[in-house]
This record gives sequence, structure tokens and C-alpha cells, in this order.
Amino acid sequence: MAELLKVENLKTQFNTEGGVVKAVDGISYHIDEQEIIGLVGESGCGKSVSQLSVMQLISTPGEIVGGEVIFEGQDLLKYKAHGSEMRSIRGAKIAIIFQEPMTSLNPVLTINQQLTEMLELHLKMSKKAARERAIELLSMVGIPSAKSRIDDYPHQFSGGMRQRVMIAMALSCSPKIIIADEPTTAVDVTTQAQLLELMKDMVERFKTSLVIVTHNLGVVARYAQRIYIMYAGRIVEEGTTKDIFGKPRHPYTIGLLKCIPRLDEEEGRKLVPIEGLPPNLINMPPTCAFLPRCSYKVGRCFQESWPPLKHLHGQHYISCYANTEERTSEPAAR
Repeated sequence: MAELLKVENLKTQFNTEGGVVKAVDGISYHIDEQEIIGLVGESGCGKSVSQLSVMQLISTPGEIVGGEVIFEGQDLLKYKAHGSEMRSIRGAKIAIIFQEPMTSLNPVLTINQQLTEMLELHLKMSKKAARERAIELLSMVGIPSAKSRIDDYPHQFSGGMRQRVMIAMALSCSPKIIIADEPTTAVDVTTQAQLLELMKDMVERFKTSLVIVTHNLGVVARYAQRIYIMYAGRIVEEGTTKDIFGKPRHPYTIGLLKCIPRLDEEEGRKLVPIEGLPPNLINMPPTCAFLPRCSYKVGRCFQESWPPLKHLHGQHYISCYANTEERTSEPAAR
């Protein structure tokens, strides 16, 4: 498949009274046509900020200070955030499903008003045609009695139904990329599975690409072709789903996998949490940010700066000095 979007050395920071928060610190990744990728990491690692940066939805005190976002041969970061070029991209070519639909949907506007707005704006549909298309989209994403419910308000829908409305909005203009930012956080496990299956079906039906942003590796295990693992504003491991789950190499990835239950593990295995806390993004250490929590560290980790991504094989890359294939002894504290 051809490359659809390419992000190079993206940097986004927030200028606060306490100092500069380097929320996204030089990440690079790509998305191919009709591909599902996963962007995984703990809360605060920069996952959502990286995707909002792609859409130029960073507001003050945040700013994008470096990098490129190449889409259809153009660097989106050269467009004005509130300019007509960027507005023509958002929703029409790159759409986003936000984390909490109750705060994303306008509570004083009907579902019809919110769904038809993009159809009228981007596709120049008449009000009648846009309404018919909106009803079709609601039916497509599993809203029962869509024709009678289209004039309801967001508070009249359940959490799962509101998220289905958000999916319908994202699909309305047949974008080339859909970013799903923690799309299943506010719903129960059964609804979560239904929504993920729905998004997978929509990707196949509309021939679009999907970015699933989540803190849960289990969510992307079934759906993503490739996975990027983020920690403290950087990508620390990337590879195919088979690489990440079959032979994880970064200590952080290994730790994340030990935190989730697996059906193929022996009975009685205990889940092992990652000890410690993520670093303060204002006062980042000169060495690897995962060093204080790492159980694979070697002497080199204490002496050198954060390691760049190195190629292992195929599409598998890792940002680490330690050899995690064979457990290394931890050096004495310094």
C-alpha cells in the first residue's frame, strides 16, 4: 500500500509557569493507505497531543515548534491553523473521533444539525440531501430508528450511542484517515468491543485508514497491523502487531504486556505492574526517561542520552541500549 501520511520529527510543547512541557519530543511515523495502526502509551505520554498536532488543534499555551506532517505531498504544518486550507482538511480528508462524546457533541444542537453541517460545508449538499445522508450514516453505525432519532439531542443518547454518532460524523465525508482518540474509554466492555468491530468494518467499507490512540495494548491487538509505543513524548518501539506481541524488545513494552491478562498464559500468573511514575516532562533527565523504572538497565544507560530508534528487522525498531533478549543484571545505584 502507498504511504498516505508521514510525520517527521514532530515537536509540540506547552509553555507553563512551571516551565516548558515537551509533550511531543521529536516523533516520526507513517500511515499507509487502508491501514490500521495503534498508538499506545500511558496517560500523559503525548499520544493525543501528537494527533491534535497533526490536525493543528493545539491551543495556547501549546505550540508546535518543529517537524513536518506530509499529507498528499503538502506539509500541513505550513498551513495556518485557522486558515481555509486547514479547514478543508479537517473532517473532509482527516477526521477525528474524540475521547468523550458528551463533551465533543454540542448539547444545545440536535444530532441532525451537527451531522449535516459538515456535509453542507465540505460536500456542498442541500439541507434535504444532507439530512437523508445523515439518516443513512446513523443507520450504518447501528443507531436504531435513525429517522425518528435524528432530531434528538445528545443527552437523549447513551454513551455508546453518542460514540456511534461521533463515528458517523467522522465517516460523513469519506475521509482518507480517521483518528480515534481513546474511542472506547467512556463505555463498558461489551460496547467497547462493538465499537471496535464497527470501526474495523467501516475502514474496510470506506477504504480509509485508522489510527487507534489508546493506553491499552489489548484494544489494538485484534485490529492494528502496526503499533507505535510512546513514552514521555517519544516513540520507544514500533513494529508489526506480531513483533510487538510476539517478541517485544523495549522494557516499557514488556512491562505493558505484563500488566494485561492473556488467555495463552498459564493459570495463576500474576499481573506485574510497572513500578514508579512517568517522568516530569518539564525536567526531563538527560538519559533515557524510562531508566528509573527499568529492570533491564545496563551501565551505558546511565552515561548516554536517550537512545535513537535502531532497526532490528523488518519494520521493528527500538529505542534502547539494553539487550532485552537475555535479561541483564542491574548495575549498582549511583
